[in-house]
Amino acid sequence: MSKLCWSVLGNSQKLDGGAMFGNAPKAMWQQWAPADDHNRIDLACRCLLVKDGDRTILFEAGIGAFFPAALRERFGVQESEHVLLDNLQAIGVSPDDVDVVVLSHLHFDHAGGVLSAHRDGQEPQLVFKNAHYVVGEVAWARALSPHRRDRKSFVPELQPLLEATGRLERVSSDRSEVLGDGYRLHVSNGHTPGMLLCEIAGDAGPVLFCADLIPGVPWVRSAITMGYDRFPEQLIDEKTSLMADLVQRSGRLFFTHDPAVAMCDLQENDKRHVVAAEPRAELVGVQL
Repeated sequence: MSKLCWSVLGNSQKLDGGAMFGNAPKAMWQQWAPADDHNRIDLACRCLLVKDGDRTILFEAGIGAFFPAALRERFGVQESEHVLLDNLQAIGVSPDDVDVVVLSHLHFDHAGGVLSAHRDGQEPQLVFKNAHYVVGEVAWARALSPHRRDRKSFVPELQPLLEATGRLERVSSDRSEVLGDGYRLHVSNGHTPGMLLCEIAGDAGPVLFCADLIPGVPWVRSAITMGYDRFPEQLIDEKTSLMADLVQRSGRLFFTHDPAVAMCDLQENDKRHVVAAEPRAELVGVQL
């Protein structure tokens, strides 16, 4: 059965360009992502909605609006409302319609959108109340016991809420029982231990939700990494191997952080480097 998919934007961010491009010099990266007066670049928090038969599956939830105002400003979140919920509603999907939420990892800019918007004096709640949640076993363990280098990237209130649903699947193989056939999971450890990258089977070739392995088109370049990556050399090896495999299978990449491109094809250039091709700004009911 064919799957239909939509790219759905959540709350956007502005983050330091130097942090987003690691050891790449500004003279290089500012050609790909112009910076503002505070050296910040525009970033999306884009989610992928897949309608697979009678199931509605959401890949990630972006940063959401759970931060109070001071933290929203610190982390460059541009909107105070929960943008993802508004944009889902615009395509006829309510939070209660979502059957599965797949979280590549539990950093707040990928998982915070499952939480309700901040209200003074109120504890956050899950907004997708009927959903099953899929997360990697190693990523889950990392969120419970983070290193002090990245502990501020996690939301301590989130894990108990997910566990309390009774609908949490912690995956330790390349297959999810909840997702079932047509979905293959790759594990990447370069950005954060245990990050899951879901490969979605499609008639025209697979689509990889590549999360923070490849945040956007500039990071398709094999040597470009982020300052946030825990193990940059490992990430480069993971990215190079996975893209070489995907290009042989007519694979496509779905980007969460690229402000302008939702999905692209892959091809080899005349130097045998894998590069982005046929960028698409938006997906609206696209058949995979």
